[in-house]
Amino acid sequence: MTYSRRDWVNLPNLITLVRIVVVPLFMWILLSHSSKSDPLRWFAVLLFVAAIATDGVDGAIARKLGLVTNLGKILDPVADKALIGGAMVGLSLIGELSWTITVIILLREVGITVYRMVVVRKRVIAANAGGKLKTILQGILFGFLLSPLDFYWTWLTPLEGLLLLVTVAVTLWTGAVYLREALAKNHES
Repeated sequence: MTYSRRDWVNLPNLITLVRIVVVPLFMWILLSHSSKSDPLRWFAVLLFVAAIATDGVDGAIARKLGLVTNLGKILDPVADKALIGGAMVGLSLIGELSWTITVIILLREVGITVYRMVVVRKRVIAANAGGKLKTILQGILFGFLLSPLDFYWTWLTPLEGLLLLVTVAVTLWTGAVYLREALAKNHES
């Protein structure tokens, strides 16, 4: 099967690509301005929030204008993983997130992404409602963890901890759902 350029070059895919390109800039700003008292830390937060917000925008445009492509279905979760993974690794490098949490979430994310890439030859697996909820929770969580708000308002720290537990639980649960569905489909084949 061959694709022409117009099959994949469209606004939603370009928005997704911009999200991927922003990751190194976001990481550089976070790592070079890691102190919560550094005003430029807010720039890293704003860049993250703007980039993660495009996740809903690209999909909405693609569906509304009939521009959904297989490339977009593959690039979108890769962009999410790159941005969320970058936030986790950055926060772990600067000592604000446990490496255990980072490794647990990254193993789930990489595992499901590899699974999706392997089965893409047979069918493209679009994100389900659980996966979308997981991405939203991760975006909110890492937006909070990146922000210096808890530096100024210490009462936010326990709420961030609760959000972290819920997000990790949903992340692992949705990974288990993907695996269960994959095993069920393999038994059907």
